[in-house]
Amino acid sequence: MARVRTFVAVEVGAAIRANAVALQKTLARSGANVKWVEPANLHVTLVFLGEVDDRDLHGVCQAVKSVAATESPFALRASGVGGFPTARRPKVAWAGLTDGSADLVRIHAKLEEALSAVGAYRKEERAYTPHLTLGRVTDEADGNLLSAELPKHLGWQGGHTGVDELIVFSSEMRRTGPEYAALARAPLTGHPATA
Repeated sequence: MARVRTFVAVEVGAAIRANAVALQKTLARSGANVKWVEPANLHVTLVFLGEVDDRDLHGVCQAVKSVAATESPFALRASGVGGFPTARRPKVAWAGLTDGSADLVRIHAKLEEALSAVGAYRKEERAYTPHLTLGRVTDEADGNLLSAELPKHLGWQGGHTGVDELIVFSSEMRRTGPEYAALARAPLTGHPATA
């Protein structure tokens, strides 16, 4: 039985993608050795499922579609930068998300519940923080170089995009890095909540 490395995400649109790539190039001038995310692979992860049995993928896709049907399209804005676990000791450099982050947190919670119900997900201990991963730092010395650069870009503005679907992706590791393929697209077809 085949296992497929799987995650659920939203795409960031051309404007945010272009601005994020420009930010990566600026941060790279720090001299830090960082494995930057390829432009085509920039996305916002909602839920990382890890290795999923291929026979369970249908249930995963159906669960994601059921959540998407309860949500309306929304706007997403990227701004600010930081690092995980902290900006002072970054192992991951990220771009922040402002408008739309509450939508992402709500959708994440719904996905956790729906995917747990089909046995494809175990809830994480840490709280979900919507972000756009820019790159991963290779060692502590590089983290120190990058940490000196991040505060200079706290006011970074990455633009905005509309989000109108959730995407179930597969991820296959290649020598050149991960290769993502969309397994299912789930349009956001719900109606806005009325006051």
